[in-house]
Amino acid sequence: MAASLHGRQLRVLPVTEDRWDDVVACFGRRGNDPQWCWCQRFVGTAPDRDQRAALRRQMTAATVPFGLVAFVDEQPVGWSRVSPRSDLPGVLSHRALKRILPEDSGAWWATCFVVDARHRGQGVGHALLNAAVSHARDHGATAVEGHPVDVEKLAATRVSGSSLFTGTLAMFAAAGFTEIGRTFPSRPVMRLQL
Repeated sequence: MAASLHGRQLRVLPVTEDRWDDVVACFGRRGNDPQWCWCQRFVGTAPDRDQRAALRRQMTAATVPFGLVAFVDEQPVGWSRVSPRSDLPGVLSHRALKRILPEDSGAWWATCFVVDARHRGQGVGHALLNAAVSHARDHGATAVEGHPVDVEKLAATRVSGSSLFTGTLAMFAAAGFTEIGRTFPSRPVMRLQL
């Protein structure tokens, strides 16, 4: 997927093993921290607590890419993980989500978004989510879901980027997702039927 970002080329590509360095670059200063989340929250904790190595092993073993990297003028600036809901034990075992989510063996889940601080607020997250929807559709998904943050419902006046790793309600709504419930006042569950 290609688009324009303030006159610069924005592309989003599926992650393959040869793009590992691009994924690491997206995590910025956290790229050297093996215990950072590395999009493992919904997958499960690596036995050795090396989350970075766990993500790399998952990427290597995947038959269908589950990650996307956004590039601005060939520079990696964002990452997102999207995969079948059935591959995410943390989603399947979440009691509040289980009460809301419809039974759908073909649903995919957008778990996380990482955008370089210099490119936040410029549409990179939106591009990643739109590409995630296209990627899921291309691989047979019946729906794409997520659990973003409703920033308007947060008590804090200033919200850090790391607090928004699951995306924002506004971003999901702009991509055509519909709210199907909430697990907490600031945590809507969003779904896009494909």
